[in-house]
Amino acid sequence: MTQTDAPAPPSPKRRHAAGADPDKRRQILRGAWQVFLEQGFDAASMNAVCKAAGVSKGTIYVYFEHKEDLFFALVEDMRARFFRGISEPLAGPGCTEDRLRSYATGLARQLTSEEVVRAQRIVVAVVERMPHLGQRFYDAGARHVLSALSDWLAAEATAGRLRIDDPELAAQQFLELSTAGLWRQRVFGRRLAPPDEAEITRTAEAAVRVFLAAYGPES
Repeated sequence: MTQTDAPAPPSPKRRHAAGADPDKRRQILRGAWQVFLEQGFDAASMNAVCKAAGVSKGTIYVYFEHKEDLFFALVEDMRARFFRGISEPLAGPGCTEDRLRSYATGLARQLTSEEVVRAQRIVVAVVERMPHLGQRFYDAGARHVLSALSDWLAAEATAGRLRIDDPELAAQQFLELSTAGLWRQRVFGRRLAPPDEAEITRTAEAAVRVFLAAYGPES
């Protein structure tokens, strides 16, 4: 083998600055999520998170200043995971009614899922003492979803496919209709398991009928 044929040396492993390794950060967040789910916010300790994540206490404090900071980061991560693609049906094929039905179905399925319900319960348990935590949780999830739906409804109204004077109010109403009888019962433990697809579909269809009766275009 000539010198020019010699294999190139292996690339050195990329090094990250302290607190900047995305894989390590995800590792910590996965461990934190497990601990918060099992113990709740108040009972969870950074020691327990270290053990669940398989990192040292020194490492975890490089990435997160304290438990509240860690939970806030987890809220942002959950929003990205739980609500990724939630608004895609609004840009999908079909008429306004079809897209609303598809959106309502996906929303109800996600909001009544085990992970989302348990996350909401964690926040509710501490929101009276830490209202800013609840506000941030709302802004990361519900506010984000509401804004996207409100913008879409406003565009549909401009195009003449809906009659809506207050898109944000209409969006709030449709979100409530989409999970009527499902979400609250899940949050408060009246339903121990997520609703099945048949019930989600039935609720979504009823939501669309009621919504279009109020906001549909004039015939």
